[in-house]
Amino acid sequence: MISLDNLTISYGGWTLFDGISFLINPKDRIGLVGKNGAGKTTLLRVITGEQQPTEGAVTINGECTIGYLPQQMRVADTTSLVEETAKAFDEVLRIEAEIEHLTAEIASRTDYQSAEYEELIHRLNIANDRYHILGGDTREADIERTLLGLGFKRSDFERPTREFSGGWRMRIELAKLLLRRPSIFLLDEPTNHLDIESIQWLEEYLKNYNGAVLLISHDRAFLDNVTTRTVELSLGKIYDYKVPYSKFVELRAERRAQQMAAYQNQQRLIEKTEEFIEKFRYKPTKSNQVQSRVKQLERLERIEVDEEDLSRLNIKFPPAPRSGQIVAEVKEVGKAFGEKRIFSGAEFTIERGQKIALVGRNGEGKTTFARMLIGELEPTEGTIRLGANVNIGYYAQNQDDLMDGEFTVFDTLDRVAVGDIRTRLRDILGAFLFRGEDIDKKVKVLSGGERSRLAMARLMLEPYNLLVLDEPTNHMDMRSKDILKNALQKYDGTVVVVSHDREFLDGLVDRIYEFRDGGVKEYLGGIYYFLEKRKLESMADIERSDKPTTSQAKSADSTSTGKLSYEQKKEQEKLLRKLRKAVESIEEELAAVEREIAEYDARFATATEYNSDDYAKYNALKEQYDRLMHEWEKASYELEITELG
Repeated sequence: MISLDNLTISYGGWTLFDGISFLINPKDRIGLVGKNGAGKTTLLRVITGEQQPTEGAVTINGECTIGYLPQQMRVADTTSLVEETAKAFDEVLRIEAEIEHLTAEIASRTDYQSAEYEELIHRLNIANDRYHILGGDTREADIERTLLGLGFKRSDFERPTREFSGGWRMRIELAKLLLRRPSIFLLDEPTNHLDIESIQWLEEYLKNYNGAVLLISHDRAFLDNVTTRTVELSLGKIYDYKVPYSKFVELRAERRAQQMAAYQNQQRLIEKTEEFIEKFRYKPTKSNQVQSRVKQLERLERIEVDEEDLSRLNIKFPPAPRSGQIVAEVKEVGKAFGEKRIFSGAEFTIERGQKIALVGRNGEGKTTFARMLIGELEPTEGTIRLGANVNIGYYAQNQDDLMDGEFTVFDTLDRVAVGDIRTRLRDILGAFLFRGEDIDKKVKVLSGGERSRLAMARLMLEPYNLLVLDEPTNHMDMRSKDILKNALQKYDGTVVVVSHDREFLDGLVDRIYEFRDGGVKEYLGGIYYFLEKRKLESMADIERSDKPTTSQAKSADSTSTGKLSYEQKKEQEKLLRKLRKAVESIEEELAAVEREIAEYDARFATATEYNSDDYAKYNALKEQYDRLMHEWEKASYELEITELG
């Protein structure tokens, strides 16, 4: 369908791609991965024709249509939401007019046996087929289903597009793109502006889509749920794996280990051969053997090891100064802007050391609450009282608005740093991958990922005991997110994070506050427990909405009530069986790993010499044990909570 042949892109003396090639087939589900700056967005722009390669070519099948969603784009301000979305059907409307014209012309003719009449019939059939393929018959229902799936409400349909924020405008463009039904979707970070429910809806849509999908995303769960093939861009080369992202990570590590082992074996062979040649080069009795070894080296096909990209974030938050046990008390808090009420009735306590996630659909009040917590906004009702000695560090979602584009990277930190930390600014920037000339770049030329890293670096400038992070992982690559998550897990202060990234939240937070339908609800557990619980509650909501009216209930109230309780109990028992099986499976793995560790302990107790391979395997087993213990604790906790519920 689309063929990329020996693409090279160079800027001056620097090469971004070097002769990369791969084929995109119909119905492919490809995740395009690589660190920020590896060239992922550039590759999409080359495929669409927005950018030309230095060398090589992109060949596109004549019937192939492309739907491209860039990270940033403009949306018209002159129409309503539903009118703007309906522009996706411009081709449908054109075909509809053509069908009307052809139908009228055919009806006016009587030359039924002529070639011209047959040509009109042929054109009408083609137009009708194309009309049905593009969803002409169901376009109004498709518009409604897509907008609702992406989180819009029916009450939004007639709102002017100028009233929507940047994130919601991106959803409008995504809706138009989905409704056009192209042969292939090229999606650049489509989940950045979506909440968890909309991401799950988009996952299902893309999994069942009849065309191909090539997407860039730093959401591991989204990639695993949508893609079946992973193409990695790294240091100018491309690596193609016919597996989802998580499996790709394993296979990449295996490939690297195999390459390194083969390379080291060959290097030893070369070294010994060269020693032989050098030792016997001038001995006439060994001349034949020497010449044979020289030819052997000349014929040898040298193994090359893929250069490994080892650049990574090095984040460690300063130790948190001790705060009071109560970090924040939230009592009957609500917020309204004019007549528009966002939420009300929020009541909970944040204690020292807790790691909390705020989740929910966009526009339900997550960012609003975060800004209220840091004192940037005042509640319309109720109170938020901070505890003793609480010092807040805030990472805002809109970093572009908060950093002056004319300042350099170094100036951005230098202007807010005080005291001895000023002597360490270059070290801090280096830890966030700003090195050499990078620190003199102006903020306005930085990529989204670079701005995110710079904003995070500012949180290193002083010790905080409460971090409020609003979508910190947007634009971050996979490794950067993993390292940030690890740093937050080790951080000894309190964390409140707004995020839609399930993989990032898993294992980081143990308490969820969901902002939904004007209220706030607490869930004691991890993100996947919340999603499972939320699914059950949604089913219960559906059943409650299907209950008979008051008059009908008089004749069948006991039957209706009994059925509702039975259905809920069935779902609860099904979840309990699943959780118990997960706990038992992990316990079996733990027992097996414990036995292997014990065997190594016994072997080391009687060993007379050091074996590096044995110790490497031993340490790997201990790491596996720690990981399994974390999984067991999480699974046991979810089981306990569910049994109590």
